[in-house]
Amino acid sequence: MKKRSFFDRFTGTDNNFDSYEDLFEDERPTAGEEIPEEVENDNKPAKSTGDKHTSWIEQEAREGDLSVDVYQTDDAIVVKALIAGVLPGNVDISVTRDMLTIEGRREEEREVEEGGYFYKELYWGSFSRSILLPEEVDVDMAEATEKHGVLMIRLPKINKARSTKLKVKSR
Repeated sequence: MKKRSFFDRFTGTDNNFDSYEDLFEDERPTAGEEIPEEVENDNKPAKSTGDKHTSWIEQEAREGDLSVDVYQTDDAIVVKALIAGVLPGNVDISVTRDMLTIEGRREEEREVEEGGYFYKELYWGSFSRSILLPEEVDVDMAEATEKHGVLMIRLPKINKARSTKLKVKSR
């Protein structure tokens, strides 16, 4: 019998396993026992799209999120986003006084078949991001620029302290 470790004695557990694999011996099928289909398929590489279980590479594309940085200066709220590989014509930006929405599509130029990939981590397809702005902005003065794959949106803040004098006109 193996001496119990300090941890086993401290926690009151009885882990007399000779190896890591002994921890899972109850989960391994015995000879002749049938392996459930979902377990069997999870342990095999995914096959073509006709297979019931597909890998993440082959799953139907869904709309992706767009990572952004949002910060403020004295007179504006600035939003930056990486849109490398996206044509400026494939980006739609909507601005209201308190909300910014960026939508777009990154088109993939296929050079190889799906099965030729070792890694496929880049996101291709449509993306969107809506941002609730911390302050109201002047929609008419907003501007967006792109440089080296970085989208920069400058949203001038509304100056709430600004006041003006109105003259009363007679009719």
